Amino acid sequence: MQSERQPTHETGVGTVKGLLALAAVGEAATGVALLIAPALVGRLLLGAELTGDGAAVARVAGIALIALAIACWPGTPLLGMLVYSAAVAVWLAYLGLSGAASGLLLWPAIVLHLVLSALLARQYLIKARP
Repeated sequence: MQSERQPTHETGVGTVKGLLALAAVGEAATGVALLIAPALVGRLLLGAELTGDGAAVARVAGIALIALAIACWPGTPLLGMLVYSAAVAVWLAYLGLSGAASGLLLWPAIVLHLVLSALLARQYLIKARP
């Protein structure tokens, strides 16, 4: 009877931690690219530039990918969600205050993300205490 080899939690690319770290680096790079140059990423991935509302949504996706990368980094899922929630709140508030967005649910979403960010930050600080 052959025993199945289970992934280990040691270091190296063939391990769970290593694979998560590799995935985190890739997702973070894509997220940063979406934040900095959504039109270019859209052209390279989809064959069409992301402009206007498409670029704004692409930047939210970039924030989400960076937060996913942080969450995939071994031992930091709470921090990943905190980064996502806070960054999306800031980005959406910027869109609202600049007049670039005005949807019915924009400000309720901002408030929801700010409250969630405060709760996550509280838990993160509690967890960080010795």
